[in-house]
Amino acid sequence: MNRRILLVHAHPDDETITTGATMARYVAEGAGVTLLTCTLGEEGEILVPGLAQLAADRADQLGGYRIAELRAAMAALGVDDVRFLGGAGRYRDSGMIGTPANEHPRAFWNADPAEAVAHAVAVVREVRPQVVVTYDPDGGYGHPDHIQAHRVAMRAVEAAADPGFAPELGPAWTVAKVYWSCVPRSALRAGAAALAAAGDAVSFTRPPDPGTAPFAVPDDEVTTTVDAAAFVDRKADAMRAHATQLTVQGGFFALSNDLGQQLVGVEHYRLVRGVPGPAADGSGREGDLFAGLDG
Repeated sequence: MNRRILLVHAHPDDETITTGATMARYVAEGAGVTLLTCTLGEEGEILVPGLAQLAADRADQLGGYRIAELRAAMAALGVDDVRFLGGAGRYRDSGMIGTPANEHPRAFWNADPAEAVAHAVAVVREVRPQVVVTYDPDGGYGHPDHIQAHRVAMRAVEAAADPGFAPELGPAWTVAKVYWSCVPRSALRAGAAALAAAGDAVSFTRPPDPGTAPFAVPDDEVTTTVDAAAFVDRKADAMRAHATQLTVQGGFFALSNDLGQQLVGVEHYRLVRGVPGPAADGSGREGDLFAGLDG
């Protein structure tokens, strides 16, 4: 089987933080890896003082700059099929609910649902992935663009399989498995312990609270663990490419909130559509997003 995976993410850098090592592993194994990013991340907080003029309230050119960051990050992971939903700049970073960015006419949050889904269906039918990866219904932590990416991806999977939906977009295609990326609470606790042990070697103030972090899930909800530790250096390089958004120190990284997280090559998922494959070990979890599809 020619294995193909499509990952649907909201902003440049989301793909590297949550699924970067997985992407690098599957590229190395010869799978087709396609990244579909929904916005350019125009509202991101800029960590490089010399680039502050790119901010949304100044030149508003951060989105274009982040295209280059994304290309460099994907080169580090070996991913050469990088796309933007509807084309680069079609949908704008929505910011958070209640901000002016969320009212912007091009904000992804305000996108016409049918139009956005049709753009995604076109990619699904062209790429014909067996596996699609996106976020949970809350987008991991409630960001409008993450929530919208989830909605568009899930609806596109359904619509792509319907021969009656926009036949001009290509033949119908049924995705075999859909996963939501996640972080188990135990992994967050382990990262917090590692950050504490690093002491003054790392300047990040503190880790996310494993008990309250909105993107953390109970361990028993995790269905699949992808061990891509052999590719953690590539993930680190990809994170460094997203320099306006991420700071990397040793084996840790942080966003503008300065909350230190461990940079890991083992990534976790929840299977929400499709039949589970065989467990990789005594944990009962799959060890491969394509588990059960190669036979």
